[in-house]
Amino acid sequence: MKPAGDGTTLDQPGGPRGAEGLDDLPPLPVLTILGHPDLSRIGDRAFLGELARGRTALLSRQEPNFAAPRAAAGEPLGVPFLSRKPLRIEPLPEGGVRLLRDGSPTRVVAGGTAVEESCSFSAAELDDGVVVELADQVALLLHRRPAPVPKPSPPHGLLGESAGIEAVHLAISRAAPLAVPVLFRGETGTGKELAARSLHEQSDRAGRPFFAVNLATLPPSLAAAELFGARKGSYTGAVQDLPGWFGRADGGTLFLDEVGEAPPEVQAMLLRALETGEIVPVGSQAPRRVDVRVVSATDADLEQAVARGAFRAPLLHRLAGYSIRLPPLRRRREDIGRLLVHFLARELEAFGAALPQGAPGAEPWLPASLAARLARHDWPGNVRQLRNVARQLAIDGHGRATLRATPGLEELLPLLPPPAPRPPSAEPARRLRKPAEVSEDELLGALREHRWNLKAAAEALGVARTSLYILLEQSPRVRAAADVPPEEVRAAFERCGGDVEATAAALEISERALRQRLKDLGLR
Repeated sequence: MKPAGDGTTLDQPGGPRGAEGLDDLPPLPVLTILGHPDLSRIGDRAFLGELARGRTALLSRQEPNFAAPRAAAGEPLGVPFLSRKPLRIEPLPEGGVRLLRDGSPTRVVAGGTAVEESCSFSAAELDDGVVVELADQVALLLHRRPAPVPKPSPPHGLLGESAGIEAVHLAISRAAPLAVPVLFRGETGTGKELAARSLHEQSDRAGRPFFAVNLATLPPSLAAAELFGARKGSYTGAVQDLPGWFGRADGGTLFLDEVGEAPPEVQAMLLRALETGEIVPVGSQAPRRVDVRVVSATDADLEQAVARGAFRAPLLHRLAGYSIRLPPLRRRREDIGRLLVHFLARELEAFGAALPQGAPGAEPWLPASLAARLARHDWPGNVRQLRNVARQLAIDGHGRATLRATPGLEELLPLLPPPAPRPPSAEPARRLRKPAEVSEDELLGALREHRWNLKAAAEALGVARTSLYILLEQSPRVRAAADVPPEEVRAAFERCGGDVEATAAALEISERALRQRLKDLGLR
């Protein structure tokens, strides 16, 4: 390990792009796909350059073209449930926009509220991201972001195409070849260890050891032996020489997670090792020189900890040769759809299954309303929480025709509060009802009236599709198609003369789900 410098120059990013942000370029209005019947389209985006030039942008089944980041060409949404008659997006002063139905029959929900005629959004709302649902089939994020970097750095496992994550890629690529210690900052669950591994893989130490140790779980009494090693017999239980984390990482990278939680005794040990580049194993008198690049991470405000005497200022200066801040997930909403699909695919692999391939005209496996709800959530647990939600969805939804919000999901992801009051637009918006406002009899009445067509029943009840799924899951009087015994399905199918619609009505289940069940039973 080479002694680290104080890092005061590298801690201030230089040049036109800093380590924690992109250029101060004017942000561009963008639409990013969050939910689509074809899951491979999620993450595609369309830059609305006409809005930046003061002109109106059009949104329909046929326009604009959405392309994967850095792809040469794109294609329109192409969903047949969307009207060819376009919605209009008009620029407003101060960077805002107005979304107008303009006679389009496409059902629109923006920010969780049904749009009858028009609605407006400020620049601040666009910077946060406005979720737009179209015809219960597509979910989009209307937002602003800087232009992408011309030659983005390889992600090395850090998924996402938002401006915030691009800034992280750029900062990692700058710091990777240097011999300076790097401090990753960010909230819990933002992926700091993954970023540290990416830094290691892009450095000249790639292929050499990479070890991670959580300092918050390191007992002070064992810290010296755990970090720097111990000689045989140096303490009770030391039955052989132990290399310690610094010894194991010799020639490579050592990642010190939760460095802000290190006890004072551990801080003193680390400071000496960083200052001298040497370690002294417990029970040894001779120091050992090691070549270790130290990368650390914290979700704590270390400067504030220094001010109250809880963290050593010299140690902070040694660790923070270069600082990289990882953005929280709520500041990179455009990445939520792509991350969700990635995690769903990984979880389905455990069942030996793959992501369903969307068919034209079919109900999406990932409902647009569910994708929209996830995108509107603030994610206090960040990417780690999203991964847990994807696991819950994959387990509960395995073998189902469509994903739904189950009670297990509600424990991980509480219901969102109602949208904040908005200034009046051209037409008042229709408020969506909460599940608790719908009685059991009202639910069953709507389902029977609309012959178990879930879209029509949700509209009649005035609830979002995800709210309807919650009601269905909680109702003891509603059955899923998969829960109907095979002999009952066969008997009803024969009794109805092979009429699927009539069979679904007789069994009081979804016609679409019944078709899949009949296929599974070899009746179609």
